[in-house]
Amino acid sequence: MSVPLADALRHAATTLGDAGVPDPAVDAELLIGHVLGLGRGGVQAATIRGDVLTEEDETALAGLVARRAAREPLQHLTGTAPFRHLELAVGPGVFVPRPETEIVAQFAIDALLAAASPAPIGVDLCTGSGAIALALATEVPHAQVHAVELSPEAHAWAVRNTAGQENLSLVLGDLADALADLDGTVDVVISNPPYVPDDAIPRDPEVRLHDPALALYGGRDGLDVVRAISRRAWALLHPGGTLVLEHAEVQGAAIRELLAQDGWRAAATHQDLTHRDRATTALRP
Repeated sequence: MSVPLADALRHAATTLGDAGVPDPAVDAELLIGHVLGLGRGGVQAATIRGDVLTEEDETALAGLVARRAAREPLQHLTGTAPFRHLELAVGPGVFVPRPETEIVAQFAIDALLAAASPAPIGVDLCTGSGAIALALATEVPHAQVHAVELSPEAHAWAVRNTAGQENLSLVLGDLADALADLDGTVDVVISNPPYVPDDAIPRDPEVRLHDPALALYGGRDGLDVVRAISRRAWALLHPGGTLVLEHAEVQGAAIRELLAQDGWRAAATHQDLTHRDRATTALRP
């Protein structure tokens, strides 16, 4: 028995809203689109036309809606996450890239584009899915980008996402000693590191239950990995090179102080599109 698409969409949105899912109508459209192989615009057009769901599609949608209502991340259900102009493969074991990180990546892209070298070098530490590294490599095609990830599970997703990108290389290992052959030659180092304090458990079930702990928690004050990045980036960058760090909105002042103590110059904190402190940049003297 077929079901009107408009009814299915309305029921899915109500179910997700009752479960406390943010933006339930959007998620309902995306889930229906995943089942039907359509974008949101296509779902909206099909709804206006009065299209119907087959029984098979209705069953598939019901299963996805139930999982999303249980607060499984939408991106785990669809298997993809948008990032700038990219569509990334994601799933269990890797941090799902967030829209706010797109703004952070822009600082590194701008610095690479401004570099005097005809073949600037960028490094992404804690690359996770490879989102930032792939954005750099595709938007600055004359650059050579290197990415480092500690988690084998996340590294596997990054390998999948960056396959075939000739100006990007991946390393599975600890950022503390990775890419030693590049010391003193790098133009830009960027990282979206784990920065949640160990005792600050995230409220959202999607984050708390599904994002890997290795990608979230950064020690007592959340800055243990930032300290390691400061040391490693200092060695990697040439004088005048740029460091870009994503962080929580309350960490800007602490990170600027940390960087100043390590000898960095011109540390500045920048806001995202919601006017929250999101990134700090600094220059290697």
